[in-house]
Amino acid sequence: MQLLQDILNEVMVLEHQGPLSVQIEAITFDSRQVREGVAFVAVRGVQTDGHDYIAKAVEAKAAAIVCEKLPDQLDPGITYILVKDSGMALGQMASAFYGNPSQKIKLIGVTGTNGKTTSVTLLHKLFRELGYHVGLLSTVQNQIDEEVIPATHTTPDAVTLNALLDKMVKAGCAYCFMEVSSHAMVQQRVAGLTFAGGVFTNITHDHLDYHQTFDEYIRAKKLFFDGLPKGAFALINADDKRGAVMVQNTKASVHEFSLRKATEFKARIIDNTIEGLHLEIDGNEIWCKLIGAFNAYNLLGAYAVAVILGEDTVETLTVLSSLTSASGRFEYIVSDSKITGIVDYAHTPDALENVLNTIQQIRTPNQKVITVVGCGGNRDAAKRPVMADIACRLSDKVILTSDNPRFEEPQVILEDMQKGVKPLDFKKTLAVLDRREAIKTACMLADTNDIILVAGKGHETYQEVKGVKSPFDDKLVLQETFQQLGK
Repeated sequence: MQLLQDILNEVMVLEHQGPLSVQIEAITFDSRQVREGVAFVAVRGVQTDGHDYIAKAVEAKAAAIVCEKLPDQLDPGITYILVKDSGMALGQMASAFYGNPSQKIKLIGVTGTNGKTTSVTLLHKLFRELGYHVGLLSTVQNQIDEEVIPATHTTPDAVTLNALLDKMVKAGCAYCFMEVSSHAMVQQRVAGLTFAGGVFTNITHDHLDYHQTFDEYIRAKKLFFDGLPKGAFALINADDKRGAVMVQNTKASVHEFSLRKATEFKARIIDNTIEGLHLEIDGNEIWCKLIGAFNAYNLLGAYAVAVILGEDTVETLTVLSSLTSASGRFEYIVSDSKITGIVDYAHTPDALENVLNTIQQIRTPNQKVITVVGCGGNRDAAKRPVMADIACRLSDKVILTSDNPRFEEPQVILEDMQKGVKPLDFKKTLAVLDRREAIKTACMLADTNDIILVAGKGHETYQEVKGVKSPFDDKLVLQETFQQLGK
């Protein structure tokens, strides 16, 4: 329970009606959660506007209403707070309500198109092995040390976020490693948080259904670095030409890592096989369990963060050599007949190309590469033909299928993908609407030593169709199919 005036301490209040001395026992932006003692913040969202639910919040006897536009009729028993940006106000209020937990823990944010989940997972595992209590906020799951808390969004809403950070602080966590999505930046989900550092992995075309243009997507990512305070660090992948753009206006100290240039943190791939990576990092050789050039970047980035935070280089590299990746990120199984099945979250053109290029680097001349790939519904349609083209270019056989159709017709999504199939690739491409059947078809086509890539869903354990989520795990389906076919 806190006074309203105390949790408004960082908020730019334009006007208020009613006393600021009211007691607040919770904050919400969901009118269904309003009851006596709760402050309701009317946030303008993508699909709904919280201002449309102010009347419901009043009816439920909210203690306070925070909004960008005051209603025509004001209830004398409720305090109204007028602000310029209610999304930002929500973050600032949530942070203050939970005692500013991000200032009591070293919060490190990782942003970029690809590599966020693997990077924060590696950092969480690394710092746990180095002896710290550590928090994790990721697409796959949230964790407080080894306690797993299921994740629903890449970046949780501001109230959930601060509640989790507060739990981490109370559990004695010294660090929290967190994915920061472009959506979260635009929607002010990280407003009010204090970051000790930020990492930029890379940027390629994604989420254009939301951001509309690539420039807007870049701007959303850059906002994160613009907001880093003096005393924080900003670590960028210098091999991405937009890395320098990210830190143009940052107050943080800038550090760079690279596989191609002479930078503060430098790595070289010595060998890249299905068993793992042999790397040279800052003059030291290391063997890692992760596979592919893209993971060389993830490992180098994690190493750089640890060194910047004062960890010993040799101990850090020793621990990194023993770590595994995040769930659904280049996870592979080998069947009884030596067919390798790889499950990866690759759902963007760049991620799919990275995974397939990695497979090309580690395959032997007599191994076929069979790719099963789909695209999500109600998302950026422009990438569908591009992903089909990449799959055809870098595979011997391609099976186009369903991913999470959501509220779109799967057939329409498939037809969009098929537009990217060149005439010369028609013969090696199949369209199988049912994802389970598509995986089964790939397994039937595979011979001993072949490689099957199942791309797009990775760690997800469901398939979403018409608003209904049904159990579906690519890795489990792959394993079951190998057993059913006796392969």
